[in-house]
Amino acid sequence: MDSAPDFRSFVAVGDSFTEGMSDLMPDGTYRGWADLLAQRFASRRAGFMYGNLAVRGKLMRQIAEEQVPTAAAMGADLVTLVGGLNDVLRPRCDLEQVTGLLRQSVEQLAPTCKQLVLMRSPARRGPMLERYRSRMERLFEFIDELAERHGAVVVDLYASTSLGDPRLWADDRLHLSPEGHRRVAEAVWQRLGYEAGFAWDETLPLSLPAGWYARRTADVRFAREHLIPWIGRRLTGRSSGDGRAPKRPDLAPPVNEE
Repeated sequence: MDSAPDFRSFVAVGDSFTEGMSDLMPDGTYRGWADLLAQRFASRRAGFMYGNLAVRGKLMRQIAEEQVPTAAAMGADLVTLVGGLNDVLRPRCDLEQVTGLLRQSVEQLAPTCKQLVLMRSPARRGPMLERYRSRMERLFEFIDELAERHGAVVVDLYASTSLGDPRLWADDRLHLSPEGHRRVAEAVWQRLGYEAGFAWDETLPLSLPAGWYARRTADVRFAREHLIPWIGRRLTGRSSGDGRAPKRPDLAPPVNEE
């Protein structure tokens, strides 16, 4: 067994990325990278406890006000905090406010745990990334500064080659596929100093691009099933997470769902 930290508990804080969308399980729930990571910790330490407070659609203010105080009170050994991207991907974004809330959250969480983990979130290649690239990179630079100041670990998924591949993203083009989540779990595992299970950033094999008709059909399905509902929520001020409780609000043994 390696000499990496021996964590007894883990709580995850954030939005849909940490909740686990779109790593769909047979019972209709989402698993995701945080669940996979917790299962891995549990396999090496009896009595390991895990909580996941992340809820889809949450903005940084909601994460800071609704999740961070609860996570801090849990006193878990390991805490992951990923937030701010939902703010950055909106047409109007007060980046100074977002970074201020992120700083406040880190200052609250860092003293309560053995290790705080922050992330540079992954980005799917495409026109959306180009539109918001400068905002994202400013957010990630601030995350690097916070981590250095508070002894946090940063997992750089934004620089990943493989996670930019559209084949590792779900049909909604906003969330990772099950294989994408598996790679993120491995990336966090390795960044914490544990022995590698596989090369998480290995590029996917080359494949022939889809034909024109297949691409257009996929575009129409994406617009009907994902884009139009997303626009509707933005216009009406609603969120996919409205009224939704965290899937693991308390520290408890993780469930092996594999």
